[in-house]
Amino acid sequence: MTLKVVLDTNFLLIPFQFGVDIFDELDRILPDHKLFIIDRTIDELNNIIVKQKSKHREEAKMALSLIERYNLERIPTPETERFLNVDNLIIKRASEDKLVIATQDAGLKRILKENNVPLVILRKKKFLMLV
Repeated sequence: MTLKVVLDTNFLLIPFQFGVDIFDELDRILPDHKLFIIDRTIDELNNIIVKQKSKHREEAKMALSLIERYNLERIPTPETERFLNVDNLIIKRASEDKLVIATQDAGLKRILKENNVPLVILRKKKFLMLV
């Protein structure tokens, strides 16, 4: 069974912050998976480019290039849910669609763990792990 894995915004920054190839690592721990992002993740990355310091801007630009390079499928946000932030969209989709969520966001991880959603996290700043 192919697992649907949603990468959140901060997860896409791992390769540039820690030098970890998240795509090779995901292949290692989840041999049969398909990668997704919430469509509004692109908005978050563009927001970083506009509002953050140069280092974070460059990381966000590179994360956008990864989305294109790996042709990550976008999960569209319904018009009725446009008011939700990306974390809340992830929480909603994870419960409804049986997704695996790849995140480093502590608050999001806590909520997802409480709801028994499988997570992919970075361990020891070196490798990914399914929890």
